[in-house]
Amino acid sequence: MTSLSRQEDRQSLIRSLFDEYIEMYASRDDRLTEHFSENFSGYAGSSDLLVKDKKEWIKITGYDFAQVPGRVRIEMLDLFLQDISDDVVVVTAFFHIHLPLPVHFLARETARLVLIFRLEGGNWKIVHSGISIPFGLARDGEVYPMLHLQERNRELETLVEERTQALKELNDKLDALSNTDGLTGIANRRNFDYVLAQEWNRGKRAGTPLALIMVDADLFKHFNDHYGHMAGDDCLRAIAQVMTQTVRRAGDLVARYGGEEFVVLLPRMSGDEAMKTAENILHEVRSLALPHAETFPGFVTVSLGVASLVPSEQHAPEDLLSAADAAMYLAKQSGRNCLQMATN
Repeated sequence: MTSLSRQEDRQSLIRSLFDEYIEMYASRDDRLTEHFSENFSGYAGSSDLLVKDKKEWIKITGYDFAQVPGRVRIEMLDLFLQDISDDVVVVTAFFHIHLPLPVHFLARETARLVLIFRLEGGNWKIVHSGISIPFGLARDGEVYPMLHLQERNRELETLVEERTQALKELNDKLDALSNTDGLTGIANRRNFDYVLAQEWNRGKRAGTPLALIMVDADLFKHFNDHYGHMAGDDCLRAIAQVMTQTVRRAGDLVARYGGEEFVVLLPRMSGDEAMKTAENILHEVRSLALPHAETFPGFVTVSLGVASLVPSEQHAPEDLLSAADAAMYLAKQSGRNCLQMATN
């Protein structure tokens, strides 16, 4: 056998010894301990303590396999094979260890393993293992810093939970802002249009009536011109507050429709019942007694239009709006400060 052929055979032998070791280690195969020499010594993980007892090393291996029972993936970076003598070979390996865990920050660290094999009684045995895992966090009884990892995971879970909650709160605020009238704090036109479509479909399925009240502040332009826009804003806020205090049934919606117009959506309510709600709103706005020098009674009043329909294929939500709007303008034409019921 030529010198080159012998060298290749030896390199192949060393590589096969190392590959067998790595496969057993990665698969957490307890038979790995059978390959340790009785004269074994080694360094484990982050420890700087030299272990000189085979039984102690078997115990350390048991800790390792118990900590991480699932298969470990070894990502090899570099490998050096040294043929020291006929009965001694050395392998130095650099690699990343990928533990079967949801957090992979440990895999970014480079581990180093030095294995010394010696031929004993016709079998190659591991006489030294110097594994260096530079996590620097392992505690007594640990090969991998699992307790630290668990603490880190808990911290990350808490952080994710806190950020998820903060994001939800922010989204809720943004959703509320997009559906709320900035001046009065009640639902805006966008919100009203959405709820109207929802309640219309619900009423169509159930065959129940849907009522609507249109409310308009009388001669509001005159109010603004006389008292100023800031007073006009206060007036609209006061009307909105009275309406929300008067309409208390769950599922009802009070919204600002635009300008000085408001709407009240009343699911499952007949025209007669809606008229009673409108009368209460009319009375409560009068009770505010907000001064309005440009009107005959001398205080702020509203005109209301009431309509009620049973949603069906023969009608659309716009029909309900048109009916209530027409009734409201009829109230305006009737002298304001009153309400009218839409005629079918």
